[in-house]
Amino acid sequence: MNRAKQINAQRRRRAQRVRRRMLGTAAKPRLTIFRSNRFLYAQLIDDEHGSTLLSASTRDAGQASANRGPKSKQADAIGARLAAAARERGITSVIVDRGPYRYHGRVRALVESLRAHGMAV
Repeated sequence: MNRAKQINAQRRRRAQRVRRRMLGTAAKPRLTIFRSNRFLYAQLIDDEHGSTLLSASTRDAGQASANRGPKSKQADAIGARLAAAARERGITSVIVDRGPYRYHGRVRALVESLRAHGMAV
């Protein structure tokens, strides 16, 4: 197996291991994070009904001013937008599903921003 396939297999196993222990509900949804080289995406998912409650990303229209600068600052902006939208819908806490990503950098900045804006994580 070449190195790229081996790394992807490790990421899939890590994501499955992390996701196995959590289940999002309407009251406490699962926050999933997807990180590409260029963009960051976050979704609040209700696993009981299989639906996405909220989403935010650096690709959202009208967010060009927030998408300038370091990627960790962009993650802070996404956390602030997601926390505000969740508060409007009555969501006060989430379960963090970091997927195959380690808890540092953009992932950590997003979660810390949610905490700073009043979400229980």
